[in-house]
Amino acid sequence: MRRLVVLGSTGSVGTSALDVVRSLPDRFRVVGLAANSNDAKLVEQAKAHGVALVAFESEEAGARAKASLPGATVLSGPGSALELLRRVDADVVLQATVGAAALATTFAAIEKGGIVALANKESLVMAGPMLFEAARRHRATVIPVDSEHSAIFQCLRTGSADEVERIILTASGGSFRDRPLADLPHVSPAEALRHPTWTMGPRITVDSATMMNKALEIGEAVALFHLPPERIRVVIHAQSIVHSMVEFRDGSVVAQMSRPDMRLPILFALAYPERPLFPAVRFDIRDFAKLTFAEPDPERYPALELGYRAARAGGTAGAVMNAADEVAVSEFLDGRIPFPEIAARVGAALDREFARPALRTTPTLSDILDADRRARLEVASC
Repeated sequence: MRRLVVLGSTGSVGTSALDVVRSLPDRFRVVGLAANSNDAKLVEQAKAHGVALVAFESEEAGARAKASLPGATVLSGPGSALELLRRVDADVVLQATVGAAALATTFAAIEKGGIVALANKESLVMAGPMLFEAARRHRATVIPVDSEHSAIFQCLRTGSADEVERIILTASGGSFRDRPLADLPHVSPAEALRHPTWTMGPRITVDSATMMNKALEIGEAVALFHLPPERIRVVIHAQSIVHSMVEFRDGSVVAQMSRPDMRLPILFALAYPERPLFPAVRFDIRDFAKLTFAEPDPERYPALELGYRAARAGGTAGAVMNAADEVAVSEFLDGRIPFPEIAARVGAALDREFARPALRTTPTLSDILDADRRARLEVASC
């Protein structure tokens, strides 16, 4: 029985994780839940799983939840998730909080030791080397939850790291992979949020359409698997059956395949290194009949090259790319900028960062946070 904390429990990954727990009640016991402001959903989760310690970033949400959870400890306000982690004993922390704001809680989860199931790619893109140094010091095991990086992690169990020739990240191509390029300046946020394969949160769905998610995943793969960006390839795989591949130096390619179901990489991380029996939708051999792979069109997906640029530069570039994208996606969803402007603003933010005389290639945490704040202000003022 593993004691589990879920940070970001009301989002799509957190909700899927609790569905896994419901299916395997003899494997996991939820001992802490944290969210931003969705008190109605978190209260429902806490009652369903008998959770006595919860946290809300929003003080208003926390105040509302207290009346509905009379037997629980309800923490609220900025830093409440950090306080939850300090108070609770856990074997596994699922970090499913979205955005750069999760960096502090990612470090706190690692400092507890044990398993950190990491669904927050921003933490790795911003501060991957520091996170893994902290994991080494605190004897924590970081397991990726992104379907692509979980797939790579699983494929790598068939060989050693020094036998890897390259990593092949698969991408769905997002909501507009088949739309004429001339349409892209006119597409709506509602159209962008209709992903053809996955059900995800708003930012990651838009990032899939721009392929900024894959740009971030290049940096994530560099941090996780210690390969240079030129040995990481991206291909479009519309069916989302092959979640990623690893090519070894002897020419063998190992792929991880399953139906597109986020519960599977979540379960792999929560139960690692075991694979418990799970009532997932089983793979049908007929799914093999329609697997296609294609090179991404750089004109349709300019964000992809930004990911390679940031990964090659290292330092604060990942933090700037992520922050600029967060702000630009928010402005697109609010109807203030057209869809192609997202990648344009991220590219301009990176150009400004590369032009700075004091660009730091080995930054401190303070440098990373400063770059994050600076990029947000600059993109918001465009």
